[in-house]
Amino acid sequence: MTLRVVTALVAILAGAAAPVALTSPAAASAKDPATVCTITDKRMTELSGLAATGDGYVVVNDGSDIAADRKIFFLDRRCAVTRAVSYPSRPRDTEDLGLGRDGTVWVGDIGDNERDRETIGLWRLAPGGGKPVLYRLAYPDGAHDAEALLITAAGTPVIVTKGVAEGNVYVPGAALEAGRTTPLRRAGAVTLPITSTPNPFSIAGHLLITGGAVSPDGRRAVLRTYADAFEFDVTDDDIVGAITRGRPRAIPLPDEPQGESVSYTADGTALLTVSDGRKPGILRYFLPAGSASAPPPALSSPSASASGASTSAPSASGASPSAPSASAARTNSAATRLAGLPFGAILTGLALILMALVIGLVMAVRRR
Repeated sequence: MTLRVVTALVAILAGAAAPVALTSPAAASAKDPATVCTITDKRMTELSGLAATGDGYVVVNDGSDIAADRKIFFLDRRCAVTRAVSYPSRPRDTEDLGLGRDGTVWVGDIGDNERDRETIGLWRLAPGGGKPVLYRLAYPDGAHDAEALLITAAGTPVIVTKGVAEGNVYVPGAALEAGRTTPLRRAGAVTLPITSTPNPFSIAGHLLITGGAVSPDGRRAVLRTYADAFEFDVTDDDIVGAITRGRPRAIPLPDEPQGESVSYTADGTALLTVSDGRKPGILRYFLPAGSASAPPPALSSPSASASGASTSAPSASGASPSAPSASAARTNSAATRLAGLPFGAILTGLALILMALVIGLVMAVRRR
């Protein structure tokens, strides 16, 4: 079944909530986006991950059958490729990437449309390095599809699943180690507001988390759907607490063709997005006036110290003190959904229940 057919089914179910137009709290007044550059390289037509560096961008495609497309691409500020790093083995479905404070690139091999993976992967590329290291992880409660990866200032990866209306949050339960599988630990859940921002996938576009990023100074984090970005304030590097208990600011990303990527600019004053498709443009959405962030390191050229860079992964214990218990996260999630719930939201909830009959198709068919 094509994505068009699935979207049509969702639109029919969404009709049950036609009188409803929910808006997000504290919506940010972002201006119309500007295209900072256009990617013309034919190898990049299914972009799923984006990060801004001091001198350009890093991008990845999602799972591809073409070997030339399965690389970590480094771009300059004009979106021209400066280098491309291959994986030592074939990744399954690379859906997002994050940038560590030291310039380490983390690629989230976390997509699982069919929910049949026993393990997922994180690829770690040291600053200036030429060979990513693979770390395997396993969920404690069965397979999940995920497209959002956030990296804390301490270097701890945080994975947010692509659940319907709610994403589960997972962190490593032990230090990552190449050559063995690290268990993941559920640290909470995220429920994002439903807005009226137009997008190609109707109400389904508001329910699925497709990407995430952390600001260069670590004080803000963002999660996106196909329709909007939601920014959270982060205190003491507690990203899990911020996204599971914080109150987000909504930044509309209207009518992006199939937006799955989000990043902060190098100075933290704007968001960057990029969509699937031929010759995609990197779009910039300015954020409301606030403090700028220190720029991240330049990554396009290998650094002189790359050969001496440590290949050991950070411990996951840094996220543990701030991660809420599962019961506390569920309680907070429910409170977030119910607080100030208008009558229209009840109608929307009924539509979501009906939509569950076809949501498996929505999750499985997300490519053209």
